Amino acid sequence: MLPGDSGGTQRGDIDPEETAEWLESFEGLLSTGGTARASHILDVLGARAGAPAAAVPAALTTDYVNTIPASADAAYPGDEAAERRYRAWIRWNAAVMVHRAQRPEIGVGGHIATYAGAATIYETGFNHFFRGKDHPSGGDQVFFQGHASPGMYARSFVEGRLSEAQLDAFRQERSRPGGGLPSYPHPRLLPEYWEYPTVSMGIGPMNAIYQAQSNRYLAARGLKDTSEQQVWAFLGDGEMDEPESRGLLQLAANDSLDNLNFVINCNLQRLDGPVRGNGKIVQELEAFFRGAGWNVIKVLWGREWDELLARDHDRALVDLMNATPDGDFQTYKAESGGFVRDHFFGRDPRTAKLVEGHSDDEIWNLKRGGHDYRKLYSAFKAASEHTGQPTVILVKTVKGYKLGPSFEGRMASHQMKKLAAKDLMDFRDLLRIPIPDSALSEDVYAPPYYRPEPGSPELEYMLERRRALGGPVPQRRSKYTQIPVPDAKAYELAKKGSGQQQAATTMAFARILREILRDKDMGHRVVPIIPDEARTFGMDAYFPTAKIYNPQGHTYMSVDRELLLAYKESTTGQILHVGINEAGAVAAFTAAGTAYATHGEPLIPVYVFYSMFGFQRTGDAFWAAGDQMARGFVIGATAGRTTLQGEGLQHGDGHSQLLASTNPAVVSYDPAFGYELAHIVAAGFERMYGGAHPDPNVMYYLTVYNEPIAQPAEPADVDAEGILAGMHRVSQASAGSHPAQILASGVAVPWALAAQRLLAADWDVAADVWSVTSWNELRREAMDADEGVLRGEPTREPYVTKRLRESSGGPVIAVSDFMRQVQDQIAPFSPQRFLSLGTDGFGFSDTRAAARRYFHVDTESIVVRTLEALALDGVIDPALPAAAAMKYSLDDLTAGTTGSAGGDA
Repeated sequence: MLPGDSGGTQRGDIDPEETAEWLESFEGLLSTGGTARASHILDVLGARAGAPAAAVPAALTTDYVNTIPASADAAYPGDEAAERRYRAWIRWNAAVMVHRAQRPEIGVGGHIATYAGAATIYETGFNHFFRGKDHPSGGDQVFFQGHASPGMYARSFVEGRLSEAQLDAFRQERSRPGGGLPSYPHPRLLPEYWEYPTVSMGIGPMNAIYQAQSNRYLAARGLKDTSEQQVWAFLGDGEMDEPESRGLLQLAANDSLDNLNFVINCNLQRLDGPVRGNGKIVQELEAFFRGAGWNVIKVLWGREWDELLARDHDRALVDLMNATPDGDFQTYKAESGGFVRDHFFGRDPRTAKLVEGHSDDEIWNLKRGGHDYRKLYSAFKAASEHTGQPTVILVKTVKGYKLGPSFEGRMASHQMKKLAAKDLMDFRDLLRIPIPDSALSEDVYAPPYYRPEPGSPELEYMLERRRALGGPVPQRRSKYTQIPVPDAKAYELAKKGSGQQQAATTMAFARILREILRDKDMGHRVVPIIPDEARTFGMDAYFPTAKIYNPQGHTYMSVDRELLLAYKESTTGQILHVGINEAGAVAAFTAAGTAYATHGEPLIPVYVFYSMFGFQRTGDAFWAAGDQMARGFVIGATAGRTTLQGEGLQHGDGHSQLLASTNPAVVSYDPAFGYELAHIVAAGFERMYGGAHPDPNVMYYLTVYNEPIAQPAEPADVDAEGILAGMHRVSQASAGSHPAQILASGVAVPWALAAQRLLAADWDVAADVWSVTSWNELRREAMDADEGVLRGEPTREPYVTKRLRESSGGPVIAVSDFMRQVQDQIAPFSPQRFLSLGTDGFGFSDTRAAARRYFHVDTESIVVRTLEALALDGVIDPALPAAAAMKYSLDDLTAGTTGSAGGDA
């Protein structure tokens, strides 16, 4: 069976005349009834063929030809000559911008070949489909392929949006006065231009899918009419090898996201070689998307092939296209017309005869579909008008197209960043750019950009097309509907404590969120995002009232329909229940958390994940969310290496706080008590949407635990400033001769309080206990103070240093249910001796008490560590720490008593 054949088909045509009659009939149906009618007839015939009597297997691939036949191509509405002219200017400027950035004293890199191959694809969108922010629809969301960014900059230069100085500052963002242009789409670095970061492969496809869903969610929740907006995601065929690129296709199909269009640039090559040298990536992707429930449109051949295919009555050419692997197609484009005649058409005498009247140049000019405006326009139009399914357009191109033989179709083209003098002149001649030889030979690193004088007919046409479509693209805006922060009543319950009952901080947060959801002024803008663990987090209480978003609604009979907390779905549901799908959850978080900029309507995502499955599994996506300036809350529930008892090695989270510290956009906290949570959540809302903070574009990450404890009420003299800054004293020693400071966070604070009592009773040590709500924020503030001198500022004492210096003194012992590196972040800023305890190493399944004794973070271990520090300071007998370790049997796991059972896991 040849590549592209569907299984079970018979290759030999036993009645060519009958086949021709069927084809003629189908062509007639297309011309009279259109593609919709033809598709319906094919569906009916397919259903009939699928009956038991016929038993014909379904085909997931079609022939290696354009999905839309020449007879069904849409009439092209634009001025092809004008568009071809300024497309040449953009091609030139994109290549020159990257080339100029390679001058010896700079050499910052860049990519030329990706945009060169995709220019026609993008220009089809810019000229006829991409709607700007001022369009009555509200505008489209366009996810540009990261490596094609030079083309977007070059177009913006021709439009007058960017200056020559800015182009010359490509990849020189800090060293150039006024700032430069980032390498790729980075909204944080160019916040009025880029909207979506896409160059981390696989992130763009995921985020585009959830952006399309978020658009529908906004409409369903009555916040904005998004019915006419389209999401366009431009991807590469090599990028589709990323699991993230394909892993969420089912959501788009299940939600019938016909507002979503993937456009995959199939240039058949990765950075180092073919994507599928022995196979056919287009056919593979067609089968994959079709099987996932997508509408598939292939644009493989330019209009020059139409006449050949029309004369291919016995399918010899189609069969040859089906049988030729991608590796051969790549070789053909790196050779010549004569080579293609001999090695492609010459493989079958029937196809050789088809091109007998063609010169070698004419054969060489048989273009791939991705370089033909008309074919692309037909595909884009069909995609934007298709209903009921998302669409993928598979476009065949040549990487480095029109850059000359040194680039075009070459395996190394991705790494090629500059052109030789002859390449520049040949490129200029091919594009017919009016630049003299002298301007190119004077300085090979400074060929001039080209932009025509204002009033040029082609330029005026270009600008008019953008005006008609609603203004420039890409463009990011950050003006949004102002919203109130939650009412203070939302936090009252958390501040009261739990009284005689016990409650974990996970439950304390769930209660805060429940009250925020009830806020009549802004609760409807909160988007709870849960990856199939709502019952563990105590968030199933939201199901009956907030309901789970499902565009199909709730059409089945729930097994728990009679229960108070029944699972309820709704077309207007508020909860995004993404299933076992952390990657999708972060994509949903990003779409909701940037709605303030994308749509001018804020949504506040609250993503609650299980244990370590947030920052460890999806750190790349959180980095992109930071780039996109997402705002919202990320809740690491069931946190801690030892607290999630029984769950074991791949669940115990002892490092997510450290991972979170690496993301500059993440403000992370590890609170111990409900009242601390109340202050932190309130501060988060105020920072992100209160309107007064200079940097609102952050994500608040809170680790909460599933171990029930007696939640204290907020003290009358609560140190709210300290809670938010990162540390506050929760218990001052009342007895003991030798001072010490115990710093603990999260679930470790009760262990520290117990250690305080033991130290006073058994060892005459007066230990103060501090709740460190954020090791990370303490370090950031200290680092900022430390670096202030380098900025020429007066010396400033870090907050953590100041608080410890004001304390009763003694060594500092730092402990948490995280690895020691989390605590050790602030060690350089301690004015006293600093020792830490932590849960370094892999976790395991056991009781909390045994695990804490094993990692030596339990109460008795804190006591011994404190004694060790005092001994090192020469305050107590050096033999006491060892004596204490023996007294408490620290080497006996069964002797540990720190912690309790209970709490959902």
